[in-house]
Amino acid sequence: MKNAKRILSYTKPHFGFIITAMLCAVLSVGFSLYIPVLIGNAIDFMIGRGEVDFGEITSVIIKILASLGIIALTQWLLGWATSEISARTVRDMRNDVFRKLNRVPLSYIDAHPHGDLISRITNDVEAVGDGLTQVITQLFSGVVTIVGTLVFMLTINVWIALVVVFLTPLSVLVAAIIGRMCAGSFREQQALQGDISSYVEEIVGNQKVVKAFAYEQRSAEEFDKMNRRLFKVGLRAQFAGALANPCTRFVNNIVYAVTGIVGALSVISAFMGNLTIGGLSCFLNYANQYTKPFNEVTGVLTQIQTALAAGGRIFAVLGENNEPDDSGKKPIEHAEGNIEFRNVAFSYIKDKPLIRDFSLSVKSGQQVAIVGPTGCGKTTLINLIMRFYEKDSGEILIDGIPTSDMRRNDLRRLFGMVLQDSWLISGTIAENLRYGKESATDEEIIAAAKLSYAHSFIRKMPQGYDTMITEGGGNLSAGQKQLLCIARAMVLNPPMLILDEATSSIDTLTEIRVQKAFRELMKGRTSFIVAHRLSTIRESDIILVMRDGNIVEQGSHDELLARGGFYSELYNSQFAD
Repeated sequence: MKNAKRILSYTKPHFGFIITAMLCAVLSVGFSLYIPVLIGNAIDFMIGRGEVDFGEITSVIIKILASLGIIALTQWLLGWATSEISARTVRDMRNDVFRKLNRVPLSYIDAHPHGDLISRITNDVEAVGDGLTQVITQLFSGVVTIVGTLVFMLTINVWIALVVVFLTPLSVLVAAIIGRMCAGSFREQQALQGDISSYVEEIVGNQKVVKAFAYEQRSAEEFDKMNRRLFKVGLRAQFAGALANPCTRFVNNIVYAVTGIVGALSVISAFMGNLTIGGLSCFLNYANQYTKPFNEVTGVLTQIQTALAAGGRIFAVLGENNEPDDSGKKPIEHAEGNIEFRNVAFSYIKDKPLIRDFSLSVKSGQQVAIVGPTGCGKTTLINLIMRFYEKDSGEILIDGIPTSDMRRNDLRRLFGMVLQDSWLISGTIAENLRYGKESATDEEIIAAAKLSYAHSFIRKMPQGYDTMITEGGGNLSAGQKQLLCIARAMVLNPPMLILDEATSSIDTLTEIRVQKAFRELMKGRTSFIVAHRLSTIRESDIILVMRDGNIVEQGSHDELLARGGFYSELYNSQFAD
């Protein structure tokens, strides 16, 4: 019920369509209920040999045809209004989930399979839309039908109407029991769909690795296992859900049979009041229409249960905490580049500290290289500077201002970042270079491309800077993608730089050229360089050697080599040959 209420709350902004749907439902049901009265009258006009009133029957037929025309029009309008409500609700819900994913901490994104998150914003939201369409259609028409038929039956014969009213709840009880039994299966089905989406994204996005390790058969077998499990769970859920409709129809048919027997006795012997044959025909029609909404709701119980399960997965995302609000903090547009770490501590898992009591002072314009074995905390340090993750304790200051007192967007605009993973959007090369600065002119992006040695290969592309590239730059080499990422950072012209393995995918000749470009770019800018290839950081002002989250050595390249410590071991191990 909690999920159902939250889903229905999304329909409130579309009140005009709801009113339209309700009016159409009232008119459609009203004329549907009027037709049995007309049919009953027509039957009474034909009782007895030679006692047929053709004039009245003709009038009844005209009224029935007019009623059918109005019913057809109002049902079409009801379907249109319902589709609008569902589509707009799905749009709003999908927007909310996407915005939420942009507001949650990066730790939440890192901790959840991306394919599962994609499934929630696509498959789950769509399932909610499908269920909502069914609920609204059945809800409006069903409520009006139940109330209307009840009123008509009471006006015809109170006692027989009470028989119908007291017997019908049996079908609701049966549907409720079945619905509760299969709810868990539907939740498991939606979760498994998310798992499959994650696995497909993982395999399709890394096909080169899959093929390189001849993993195709094993991946297919693994997918088959997941698919078979989804099939079994889905079959169990669908079967359980499908039981509801025939069970309720069975109960409702019993109600209809009892009503017919009691009504026939009333016609013959005045049992429970007097009824004409036409009145009995009319009453049986109403009894059938009274139970119809219960049959229809149980008929779409599978879609409704799927929608509720999907809604639970969506609201689980929407219920996550956002990054702490910093909208009221003082804006910062420029920085000199003095950065200080004061007793910073951080851990991904609370009982397993990674960085402990970390302190460092970096002057404006200095180049700081961070080196060390895998998992020592190099990239974590960058994540803390950018506030992708929040530190557990201590302070990080830029020009004496704690980063926690800055707005995140202001902080991140102070840095240009080039990461080890070269990520590009689906669009033109020019659009990719303008990703961080939409106002950049053609001259600015060409200058940045030349500085990063990307201009030469861009110029050879079919449409130059207007050449379309696929998501992730699939039609470019790894080196070309990295050069574009470097050019994208250069377009920003930021006061500070972060280069996280920025030249890892570039050949040696291009790396030498890019290093020259970086030297020009880093002049007067505070720069942090995370590197495994120690040959790329020899000219850095400060080299931080990290081990198990701590700085174990600090100094220039020559100073650290002369000490013969851990850095010397790392450096010599790379050039032992």
